[in-house]
Amino acid sequence: MNIIKKIYANFEEYACATLISIMILSLMVQILVRALLGTSIAFTEELSRYSFIWTIYLGGALVAKHTSHVRITAQFMLFPKKMRLVFLIIADTIWVIFNFFLIAASIGALDVALEFPEISPTLFIVKAYVEAVIPLSFLLMSYRIIEKYILKMKANDLYSLVNYEEAT
Repeated sequence: MNIIKKIYANFEEYACATLISIMILSLMVQILVRALLGTSIAFTEELSRYSFIWTIYLGGALVAKHTSHVRITAQFMLFPKKMRLVFLIIADTIWVIFNFFLIAASIGALDVALEFPEISPTLFIVKAYVEAVIPLSFLLMSYRIIEKYILKMKANDLYSLVNYEEAT
């Protein structure tokens, strides 16, 4: 597998691992400096906060990619697999539509944030760049949901999405 395919296949994992590492390292530096020198480094708190925000949003795309998000499926066990699949497709369609609504709303908010930029106090970056993760993550989440269906249809394996009894 070449490097581009590997990055594509594992983008969310790499991004979340990198961001969590940045967050942990910046918090460790902050703790060490406070313990050893009795002072603090202001940018480490801001960096860890922004890393945390990006990790949370990209983590949403990660769980969508792996179909690991929380779903209540017990009520669907009463239905045949075909009906379960119909309900799953309806639910995921609503989810993707909602994601696109959030993307549009957050892009509108980003336009305003870029027109009247607010600079972060210690890192001196425009906060809109931090907030840009919102439309990015919901777009990536929607893409991964749709990609899941395309891959399952190509493999003629759509019903594996609703094999809840085999997951136990």
